Amino acid sequence: MAIARYPSVVLDCPDAAALARFYGEVLDWPVSVDDDWAEIRADYGQCIGFQQVQDYRAPQWPGQEVPQQSHLDFMVDDIDEAEAAVLDLGATKAEHQPGTTFRVFLDPAGHPFCLCVS
Repeated sequence: MAIARYPSVVLDCPDAAALARFYGEVLDWPVSVDDDWAEIRADYGQCIGFQQVQDYRAPQWPGQEVPQQSHLDFMVDDIDEAEAAVLDLGATKAEHQPGTTFRVFLDPAGHPFCLCVS
């Protein structure tokens, strides 16, 4: 018997509402904001939370002076179309691209995430 239904991920960031809006647009999930906390939630319950922290330091990727500790992968049907969309939303494409079946980007708070060919 499972203890929980599904995992949730929480990202530290300098502006919880702004980062929630970014990922809400990426996934087309509704955004909920409350002071220094925000979240996006799918119809089926999956959630990503965003915790605003003072003195936030963005991860440095691929370097590890400030480790990424975790990152999100998004499976996409058309990687070129998805790239254009996340760039329009405020992501930046990482200079270092180590693979051919995925592309690495940085969200507006500097967290690495990948668009992966599904």
